Amino acid sequence: MVLKRIKVLIVDDSAIVRKIFSEELSKFPDIEIVGTAPDPFVARDKIVRLQPDVITLDIEMPRMDGLTFLKKLMKHYPLPVIIVSSLTPKGGKMTLEAMDSGAVEVIAKPGGAYSVGDMSAQLADKIRAASKVRMSKKVSDEGAGSTKPEPIKALAETSNKVVAIGASTGGTEALKNVLFKMPPNSPGILVVQHMPANFTAAFAERLNGLCQVTVREARNNDSVNPGTALIAPGNYHMIFRRSGARYYVEIKNGPMVHHQRPAVDVLFKSTARYAGPNSIGVILTGMGADGAQGLLEMKRAGAKTIAQDERSCVVFGMPNEAIKLGAVDKVAPLDQVAREIVRMV
Repeated sequence: MVLKRIKVLIVDDSAIVRKIFSEELSKFPDIEIVGTAPDPFVARDKIVRLQPDVITLDIEMPRMDGLTFLKKLMKHYPLPVIIVSSLTPKGGKMTLEAMDSGAVEVIAKPGGAYSVGDMSAQLADKIRAASKVRMSKKVSDEGAGSTKPEPIKALAETSNKVVAIGASTGGTEALKNVLFKMPPNSPGILVVQHMPANFTAAFAERLNGLCQVTVREARNNDSVNPGTALIAPGNYHMIFRRSGARYYVEIKNGPMVHHQRPAVDVLFKSTARYAGPNSIGVILTGMGADGAQGLLEMKRAGAKTIAQDERSCVVFGMPNEAIKLGAVDKVAPLDQVAREIVRMV
């Protein structure tokens, strides 16, 4: 049987980045680099001629920036796009705008927080995830964002409860949908979204301006309080802890899990250990198996568990793995996940 390889076009003004990505990704037997381009004008012609399955796209480029090109691409020739961005606050905000405009994944440029080996394994995983995205569904979902969902107004007392949520590909939009609906006195919420450093702070800031709950990037030793959602900072694991009656989080380094840091499994397994039946685990859209085993441990510890359904997922990987393990109490469409959390609380 011939292995069908994923055709990738690399668009970046840096010759070094193009070279590193090409060399590293060519080591994976299921990925084929069909071409590279130094700017969107060269990329435009190569897309038509080479018909790649996935594009990696730099944000800051001469002649035309990646964001402008992305918007044109999504309008006329929608393709799965992975944003390659520098680890800066400005890069984080531009990347979020790119995700809103139709990009499906994000990765940091080589160097800094990531070794080339870590970067190439992560990028290969993101390319596999992106190649499975149903772009027709993503584009139509982007267009449907004008009607705001109704937030849930209030809950009974929830001080001893905690909600742990994990997401990856497509997760920025899915989390926005869920957190927007959560009432202001929700249980403490902990979120792991696969994202590099700096992007999580910008993401939390954006959600905080939209939601009834307070949303911010987690800091080490933060208390887990009702009405607050803490998002794991990029490149750090978030571990749930308890000291007496106090819930708090530990933010720490450590080996990648499922090629990810932060990893959903790290959060879920610690939540199973320290909150058990007082917790609710939620696994949303994403590629791979991160979170599945941890969700099973949560369920075995007495937690209630929810998975996003296949129809509403951008990629039905992580939820499907959890369902196959028997880790899920309730499978729900994205627009019903928040109500299921409230019902379980």
